[in-house]
Formats: sequence, structure tokens, C-alpha cells
Amino acid sequence: MTKNFSRRSFMSKGAAGAVGLSLFANFANDLFAAVQKQSLYSAPSDLQITDVKCAYIRGGHSLFVKVYSNQDIVGHGEAVDATPGTYHLVKMMGERIKGNNPLNMHRIFEDVRRRGFFEGAQSGMYVATLTAIETALWDMAGKALNMPVYQLLGGKFRDNIRVYMDTALYQSSLPSPQDFADAATEAVNMGMTAVKFDLDQANDPNKYDKYNWTASPGELQRMYDQVAAAREAVGPNIDICCDMHGRYDLTTGMKVANMLEPLNLMWLEEPIPAENLEAYRLIAESTSTPICTGENLYLAHPFRRLLEIGGADIIMPDLQKAGGLGEAQRIANLANLYYVPFAPHMVASYLGAMASSHVCASVPNFMILEWQIYFHKNPMFKEIVDFEGEMVVDGHIPLSNKPGIGVEINEEGLRKYADENVPFFA
Repeated sequence: MTKNFSRRSFMSKGAAGAVGLSLFANFANDLFAAVQKQSLYSAPSDLQITDVKCAYIRGGHSLFVKVYSNQDIVGHGEAVDATPGTYHLVKMMGERIKGNNPLNMHRIFEDVRRRGFFEGAQSGMYVATLTAIETALWDMAGKALNMPVYQLLGGKFRDNIRVYMDTALYQSSLPSPQDFADAATEAVNMGMTAVKFDLDQANDPNKYDKYNWTASPGELQRMYDQVAAAREAVGPNIDICCDMHGRYDLTTGMKVANMLEPLNLMWLEEPIPAENLEAYRLIAESTSTPICTGENLYLAHPFRRLLEIGGADIIMPDLQKAGGLGEAQRIANLANLYYVPFAPHMVASYLGAMASSHVCASVPNFMILEWQIYFHKNPMFKEIVDFEGEMVVDGHIPLSNKPGIGVEINEEGLRKYADENVPFFA
């Protein structure tokens, strides 16, 4: 059912007669202009998926998908990390969802997940790829219904999404305590109220050897000195969190968590690998430092067990690989039953950041979202997307009220950085 308006028919039907025509003209012109701005697509119930195409950057570690429809509405989605080599997986999933109405995104997600039970649909590349496609379906649905994604998720609790600055002060460069202090100060000067640092350092000369996950006394002292310098530089009212990237053992995790208690961290992130949730419980029970994990957990299932046993004080699923925006909201709502804060991991582009923001706005227990210093220092991250306004203001992402996610893939900009070994949106 297609809307069909013309200025002549509108005017002839709108005026009662020749006398009133001149008085009605201005009103009619304004109303006609407003009508023309509305979507002229056919009914949402007639919407169908026609194709799924993709592109990659960062050596395949960032996947961008575009879902196409019979009404010229395109949905955009993104996945990270578990994405190298997934081109044919995208195409396979695309074939499986063609002809479906994207407004049935939960059913489509469940159909693709169930069909992949013996293809790896429990985690990893399969779920990360499905995440990008599911996100694009939410974007398409919002555009079709002329609503922002947060509204489709049930509405919003907040208009601005607080973020912490990942300083990207990678330990591979052997940063000094002064480097930590300077990076923390820089972030605060940019309007941030929270910062994050990495503590794992593969080439630390104090390591026992490159395979031993136990931190030596020299490593422990280095970690403490670095974080203490950052705390002294920014004072007690700025949140500091530290990431160990799952590269230590249980003993070291406990030692570091207890050692850093006087520095009042917002959290200690992934001191040990993600697989052993019971070991996380032991660390969480041993310290007053909040323990945060979840970026390497997929779907809601492992979060259930993690929360049941008290394995984390804060959860941080990565919304660009955990299963999509619907699954992210389910994870957050599950955590809310245990009064556990929701603080998503985010290493994607501004498309992924805004997609995550819609989920963060839609749940009561949102704490803070990750933000990257590279948004400010690497021009690629502004070139590969189209958006309006400022990315971040005073340490917060202003939530988009545009239909869908509110951020689009800039195909021309993305092409400059695309992985040459993979077809580009083909």
C-alpha cells in the first residue's frame, strides 16, 4: 500500500472554495512539505530482506554488514575480534534470512542460531557474525518504523551514555608511571571522568618467562607504581579501571586485586582467562576491589552461571560479538536480577558505540561504556561512518534520536581502509 500525494490534488481537496483558497495556501504548503518528508515506503508488514553484504578493516578484525530490503531501506551492523575469515559465514547467513521480514529480528536470530547448533553457534565466529547481522536488523526496523532503536527496546532510562577512556597506553611500549599519570591527565582534560589502563606486559623484563602466568615481585611492583601514579595525578574523584586481558593465573589475580585495594579502582578487569568462572568467584571473594569480566563470553548462557556463583561484581559483555542488541539487553536484565552493574566492552567504530548506547539507555543497571582514545587520534574512525553532532561531549555519548541506530557506514570512507583480501560489499 503506497502513499501517493500530489500538490494539486491536496490543494483541490483541502480548500472549501475559491474564497478560502488564498487563506489556506500557506497552511497547505507547510503540511504538504511535512507529508513529503515522511517515509513513502510500503507497509512495514511488506518489508523483506533481499541481500546481506559485508566489508572488513583492521586485518579482518572489524566486520561491517549491510542488510538490504525490498523497500530500499538498508540496515547497518558491526562485529569485532572473532571475525577474521568469516566472509563466507556472512554470505551463508544472508542466504538463510532472505525473504524474512526484518521486524521479526528475535525470530530470525533464533532461527539462525538454532540452525547452527552443529556449526559453532555456541560462541566465537558464528555468534560474532550473527551479532553484526542482528544489529543491522534493529537498524533497519528502526528506519522502517521511524523510531530510534532504544524505543524498539522498550524506551530509555537516560539521554546520555557515560563512557570511560581506554587510554590505549599499551604495555608493549614499556610505559613508565609518569606515562600513566600523563595519559590519565590527558583524558580528564578531555572531559572524561573515568579512565582505563592495561597492566599486562608481555615484554616486561621482570617476567619469569613468556609462558609463565605468575607475576614476579618486579611485575607486581611495576603495576602498582603505574596505577599509583595515575591516581595521584587525577585525585580521588576520577574512576580508574585496570585490564589484565586474562593473561595471569589465579594466584596473581588475587595478589593484584588485593595489592590495588588502597587505590580504589572502579574495577580490575579479566585477571584470568574467561573459561573458569569458579576461579573468578575465588578472586571476587578474596578482595574488595570490584572484579569485572565478560568480554569473551558469548550469548547470555555463561553469564547466568557467572552471576549465580558471584563470579563478578560487574559484567562487561562486548555488544559487537556477544549475540546482538537483543541478547545484550537480555544479559543486562539478567544481571539486574543480581543487582550487578552492566558496563559493556566496546572496541568497535562509532557505529558500534552508538548501537551499544541504545542498549545502555534501555536498561536500568547501566554503569559505563568503553570509549577509545583512537576516536580522537586516528582519522579513520571519523571517515568510515556518517553521523551528526559530536561523538562525545563531557565524557558522555549523546544518544541519537534518529530512526534506527543513527550512525551509518560511509562506504566511500571505509573503502580506503578495507581488507584487500576480502570482497568489499559484494
